Amino acid sequence: MSQEPKSEREEQTLRDEPQSRPEQTEVPTPQADYDAPFVPEYARYGFGSDAVRNHFIAAMGEFCGTFIFLWCAFVIAQIANEDTAVASPGSHPSQLIMISFGFGFSVMFSVFCFFRVSGGNLNPAVTLALLLARAIPPVRAVIMWIAQMVAGMAAAGAASAMTPGEIKFANALGGGCSKSRGLFIEMFGTTILCLTVLMMAVEKHRATPMAPMAIGISLFIGHLVCVYYTGAGLNPARSFGPAVAARSFPVYHWIYWVGPALGALCAFSIWKILKILDYTTCNPGQDDDYV
Repeated sequence: MSQEPKSEREEQTLRDEPQSRPEQTEVPTPQADYDAPFVPEYARYGFGSDAVRNHFIAAMGEFCGTFIFLWCAFVIAQIANEDTAVASPGSHPSQLIMISFGFGFSVMFSVFCFFRVSGGNLNPAVTLALLLARAIPPVRAVIMWIAQMVAGMAAAGAASAMTPGEIKFANALGGGCSKSRGLFIEMFGTTILCLTVLMMAVEKHRATPMAPMAIGISLFIGHLVCVYYTGAGLNPARSFGPAVAARSFPVYHWIYWVGPALGALCAFSIWKILKILDYTTCNPGQDDDYV
């Protein structure tokens, strides 16, 4: 069957229609004026690395926080111990409460201020508990210890220079307390404090934002328990600073180091056992929202 010849109009239409071509994928060409983001060779402010800068921030935060906490508490304790109405031997609840409030509230607002900077340890025993719990690395712990101890000496020196008379906020055994009793009183008082830090700050839950308040209350309770018998060290920086400022180290000064260290170890052991047993399954739903 023969094909009919195409008309001139059809041929012209075919010539005018665009010829189909295979699709070509456009390959993006790099822009000639593109500049890669600048990556500085060294971290900001002349620090060799961000790790060094963060260690410096932690040291500064711990020094400032510990100094503010202890300076306020030392001056309050100095004022409380100047009360001539409590010169007779024995315990004096009003004096003990004033000192306890001074230390408890001073650490509370100091932790509130600095927990976002360095964690707000403000205590070598607390730092030891966090080190054992692997909440902070060893290098950071050593840096914090140095900052806390220097701050303790600075706070004691400043409080001594600003208040007249002899230093009356140094730790000492009292109430007929022996060295062995004082050791265990310091140990259990520090355990209360460190366990509060581990359960309220290291463990993250709905109550964690209120950890500074709980820490302040625990130190307040610890001082109510310990002030009459040991002067309530519960913090090597708190005990060492006034001893340096007063140039007087009692023969039993070691209990203010060993007791808090044992307290930190005891608190860590309790926390670790609860973690191993997965304590959250015992009383579930504590962080749920209730309507």
